[in-house]
Amino acid sequence: MLTRFGWGAALAVVLTFLTIFFAWPVGAMLVRGITDDAGNLNLNTFGDVLTTGRTWAIVGHTLTMASLGTLGSVLFGIPAAYILYRTDFVGRNVLRSVTLIPFVLPTVVVGVAFRALLGTNGPLGFLGLDQTTWAVVAAMVFFNISLIARQVGGLWQMLDPRTVEAARSLGASRARAFCTITLPALTPAIGASAGLVFLYCSTAYSLVRTLGSPGVGTLETEVFRQTQAFLDLRTAAVFSALQVVFVLASVWLTQRLSHRTTTALRLQQPRRQKLSRADWLPLTITLFAVIVIILWPMVTLLERSLATDDGYGLDNYRLLLTSPGTGFAGGTTAAQALEHSVKIALDATVITLVAAILLSLVITRQVKHPGLARGQRLLDTFIMLPMGVSSVTIGFGFLVSLHAWNPSLSQSGMLVPLAQAVVALPLVVRSLIPVLAAVDPKQRQAAAVLGASPARVLATIDGPYILRAVGLAAGLSFSVSLGEFGATSFLASPEYQTLPIYIVRLLGRPGADNFGMALAAAVVLGIVASIALLLGERIRPRLRRFT
Repeated sequence: MLTRFGWGAALAVVLTFLTIFFAWPVGAMLVRGITDDAGNLNLNTFGDVLTTGRTWAIVGHTLTMASLGTLGSVLFGIPAAYILYRTDFVGRNVLRSVTLIPFVLPTVVVGVAFRALLGTNGPLGFLGLDQTTWAVVAAMVFFNISLIARQVGGLWQMLDPRTVEAARSLGASRARAFCTITLPALTPAIGASAGLVFLYCSTAYSLVRTLGSPGVGTLETEVFRQTQAFLDLRTAAVFSALQVVFVLASVWLTQRLSHRTTTALRLQQPRRQKLSRADWLPLTITLFAVIVIILWPMVTLLERSLATDDGYGLDNYRLLLTSPGTGFAGGTTAAQALEHSVKIALDATVITLVAAILLSLVITRQVKHPGLARGQRLLDTFIMLPMGVSSVTIGFGFLVSLHAWNPSLSQSGMLVPLAQAVVALPLVVRSLIPVLAAVDPKQRQAAAVLGASPARVLATIDGPYILRAVGLAAGLSFSVSLGEFGATSFLASPEYQTLPIYIVRLLGRPGADNFGMALAAAVVLGIVASIALLLGERIRPRLRRFT
């Protein structure tokens, strides 16, 4: 009875957290768009928004950028999947490590890097792409090449090569064998990963804001515009609802593609072949993607942050300690903004870890009753919903729901770590579940038979596994929270700004000092986020003795 009460209490805690800080804000946001001030059903705002040409221009621009970002990621990602996962050569591990750079960098840092690369004084400034749609698309490709490569490459390296070899021996060309045999086998992985990329590209709010919100903007930037510039929460709610519809459609399509089974494929243990001269084309495409799309913007960001009128120096970094930026309201320096970001990220990390550990324990616990097993699967699906909902929607939902309940909350900054915890929670849970699922239930049963209490079983059997994973989980949560911009942009107090918001505001103000400080601040933010994630990774090997 005590055990059931304990697990029930844990489940109640996490469900209460998700209900108050996710389901309620998102639901309140959707309701705001279809009701009037008295709470009565009123669809006039929906009708006004949906019959405006600007609305469909924004929708078209959002979908166009997401589609182009997805297409570019697939075109570069498939050759990279082959080179990095199917072939073997000197330097392959280094090349694979470079493709992991996007996973550790906040989106604001990447946006500033592309501004440095494509700006007037940047190496590619002559192309005139700064603050254009193509700049946003390039940044989207930067983030998602490695996602395509990892998901497609993971399947590709396990395909049985004998079918292709048989086709080649019968006279099929290399291209024909790929198109008729390999490509159909990879289609489920390509489709599923492309669906995820489209989802990420359609919710790339911080990239769009950092790169100047080109064109008519996106659904997310319009939500921010209606909220902050016009104080029209009902119209903003309608645009948020449209964004949720497109995101859910993308999630549904991704799940359908993911459910296409590959069990009929002939799979084997991972196998790689020596790089040959015939692989020059995918190798060239992969090197271009790694050098030009991934490395060049980051190197340029560092170089431009050190550039001064008199050569190279640390002037921009010194300004971060003393100057709030020309015309920057509030007087906050970058050092103070970083301090605020770190404190908020620490709070968010603690909240995330508590909720994620409880959720992971509940989901991975072995149950016999079919109803309980079904409940575990539903819970696992429910906690993934924040990943499929834009952080802008979450932040705006906080503003609509919790502000109506207590107006002082939305101006105090207290909601920021809670919103960041909601954003980071699905990723952290996904990092914990595989580790806890590896616990042999027989170990728990044996400990219980020997007289261990449920608390002692949890501490001695599950505890070491949790310790193995908690470092990475903490580093991941801290890194995500540190760079979070979408929800934070709605909730951060003017007196308690975070570094990503500080950087974006600097980019929106004229002056060489402001731009130089934005570059330097982006470097600092990227370094701190990377160190946090790497330190989390380093914790894991030290705890293997518990297993």
